[in-house]
Amino acid sequence: MYWFFVILAFLLAGIKTQKPKKYQKVSVIIPAYNEEDTVGKVVEVVKKVSFVDEIIVVNDGSSDNTEAEATKSGARVITHEVNKGKGEALNTGYREAECDIIAFIDADIYNLTSAKVEAMIKPILEGKTDITKTKFSRASGRVTELTAKPLLNFFFPEISFEQPLSGQFAAKKEVLKKINFESDYGVDVGIVIDADVLGISIMEVDIGAIEHDMSPLSDLNLMANEVVRTIIGRANKYGRVVMIDDIGYYIRMSIVGLSLVILGLFTIFFVKFVPLAVGVIISIIGIVLSIYYIVKVITKSIGMFRKTPGRNLVKSFIKIHFPMIISIIVLLLMISTFIGAAHFEHGVLSIEPNSRNLIIYADNSPRDSAISVRGPYTVDAAIENESNEIRMPADAMMTLGIKVNDTIQFDEDAVYVINETRPGESDILRLPIEVKKILDVDNGEVIQNSRLKDVFEGALMVHSQENDNTTIVEKFLITSRDKHSSTFEVLLDNNSLINSSGIFKNNVSYGVSVNGDTIGSFNYKTNLTKTFNYDGHKVKIAFTDTNSTSIKLFTRENQDNFLNIQF
Repeated sequence: MYWFFVILAFLLAGIKTQKPKKYQKVSVIIPAYNEEDTVGKVVEVVKKVSFVDEIIVVNDGSSDNTEAEATKSGARVITHEVNKGKGEALNTGYREAECDIIAFIDADIYNLTSAKVEAMIKPILEGKTDITKTKFSRASGRVTELTAKPLLNFFFPEISFEQPLSGQFAAKKEVLKKINFESDYGVDVGIVIDADVLGISIMEVDIGAIEHDMSPLSDLNLMANEVVRTIIGRANKYGRVVMIDDIGYYIRMSIVGLSLVILGLFTIFFVKFVPLAVGVIISIIGIVLSIYYIVKVITKSIGMFRKTPGRNLVKSFIKIHFPMIISIIVLLLMISTFIGAAHFEHGVLSIEPNSRNLIIYADNSPRDSAISVRGPYTVDAAIENESNEIRMPADAMMTLGIKVNDTIQFDEDAVYVINETRPGESDILRLPIEVKKILDVDNGEVIQNSRLKDVFEGALMVHSQENDNTTIVEKFLITSRDKHSSTFEVLLDNNSLINSSGIFKNNVSYGVSVNGDTIGSFNYKTNLTKTFNYDGHKVKIAFTDTNSTSIKLFTRENQDNFLNIQF
């Protein structure tokens, strides 16, 4: 019982010491200029919102009954003796407001509802954002589409609101203290830009359809001028003009320098008819240009960051610097390739870059994939106690038409089993000493995929495939030249076992065996179908002429049976 009261005391203490959630008061500011027909209705709608504590109408030098209608509706009215502009009206209301959250709503909205007002303010009350701006269901205005959006996309591409000039927005008062209020129609876009640059959280809220009077063309012209002036002014203030103009030029020149370095290196290593000195000169000019202008880019970028208090321009920064970054990455990859191909031996530095081979098959012959990138392969010594094994990369096996556990035979006493490469050695070709002698290669030698068939020319490959409980073994020689091949299908008791392809020569005899016993032979010719019988089973081989080529030359009858079926 004692422990029960102790625990209860702790719980009660926790409840007592828990800080209650601070109540946030809300003010609504309504700027009005000659809006006697609608201002009272707007105030009445706002009064229905339960969490609104204060309503202020700023009568901006109206010549009609706006002030009387606003007072009659129960709002607190502040009057400018002369018209000072929307921005000044908002600024006056915000400075007079006594609440924590301030919402700005136009006085000429015909279909305003309390739900629209609530949708604008609630995200701030719920702690989701510092500022909300609205969008609504109507086509964007002409000023928005023709001036605001193009300029924002050019100078501030990270700002991508559907309606940056919506007019209705709300914010925490403490946040508004950091923002510079324009005195005119530029106030809306100015707040959006300042919030973005200062890193203030801003959310676009959909409040549905809005109906209000369309401005005449003369007013739109004035509004467009003020919006353009505000965006250009902010772009200059926050260093975006420098980013687009000066930095843009420096980046373009940096790319020119980097491109010259790449061109020079490519010329040195891959273009034989251009003298070496030309490639070196091009590379040196490129290095000087790229270093000079990259330093300029870095210096200007640091200055731009210093002009942007909130440092919230990552998207713009990446967008403008992206081409230069890509050029640097390409150059680094090229240099790393050359470094990886460098060998230092006996006081001599040798750089011998070797390219991979892009393999694209346009024919229908059976294979694992129609497109792949293979090689090059570096020769290395066999692992200790693996004198009868060749460790070969998977790409090399695919090129030679073999797989793991197949065998390669160079003569009667030189038979080697194919094994996969070790982890981390995807392009290493490990060969026993005897094999390196036969193939005339040495450790460190690099073999392109296209040269593989030349290196292994004449080797006898024994390649096996399994289908259920049946193993099909093919024997073929590697040729150094791709030659016209035929596709064939092997069926056992009318069940397909494999589809394969290789080189057959017309009117040459080829032998077939089952379980090691020769069951017959045939003279090959195009589109031949041959059937054999073995112990109550029927073996059928159907050949199809194709447009494909191969380096697999199947063994003739006097060499060995090209096909052995084991079941």
